[in-house]
Amino acid sequence: FRAADSGAVEEEVVVCEQGVLASAWRPASAELQQQLAQLGVELPAGIESELNLRLAAWVAALSDLLEKGALLLIDYGYSRSGYYHAQHGSGTLLCHYRQRAHGDPFYYPGIQDITSHVDFTAVAEAADEAELRVAGYTTQASFLLNGGIERLLQAGGAAQDAVWFQQTTELKRLLLPTEMGERFKVMALTRGIEGSLLGFATNNRLEQL
Repeated sequence: FRAADSGAVEEEVVVCEQGVLASAWRPASAELQQQLAQLGVELPAGIESELNLRLAAWVAALSDLLEKGALLLIDYGYSRSGYYHAQHGSGTLLCHYRQRAHGDPFYYPGIQDITSHVDFTAVAEAADEAELRVAGYTTQASFLLNGGIERLLQAGGAAQDAVWFQQTTELKRLLLPTEMGERFKVMALTRGIEGSLLGFATNNRLEQL
C-alpha cells in the first residue's frame, strides 16, 4: 500500500495487460483500511509499505496446535516503529532468484522467491489475542550467543583445520550485524512455560514492541 499526500491510502494490485503481468494502484479495500487504522501509527505521506492481512489467522492457527511449549519465530523484520518509518519509505519487498536479490516481483513469476520483512509488533499483538505469551524478542546474534553457539567453535579450535575455518566463516555470517546478526530477529511465543528462556537472557527487547 501507499499513503498519498492527500491522506488517502491506495493498495497495489496485480493486473494483466496484453498478456503481461504488471502492477496498478487502486483505492484501498475496506479490510486494508480497517487494519491500517488499528496500527496506531501515523504514516508519512508518500510511504510505500506492506501489511500482512492474514497474520492474525496464522498465529491463531499455530496457537490451536500448541498445548504446552514454545514457538520460535526467526525472520528479518522490525518492531512497528521501525517498520513504518520514513527510512523504509519504499517498503521491504524483496525478490530472490539464483542468489540474486532485486525488487522486481514480475521477473520470472512462480520461479523466484518474493518476500517482505515482518512487523514483529503485529505478531506480538496477534499472540496476545491467541492467548500466547510473548516470552522474548531479540536479535539473532544475541539469541545464538545466549545459547552458547561460540562453544561449538571452541571445541574444535585446537585443530585450526579447514573445517574450523569454514565454521568460523559461517558463524560470522550468523552473528555479524552487517550480515544476519542484527537483521534477523527471534521471537518466542509460549504457553504453559514460566520463567525466562536461555536465548533471551540478555538483550531481550520486549519493550521495543
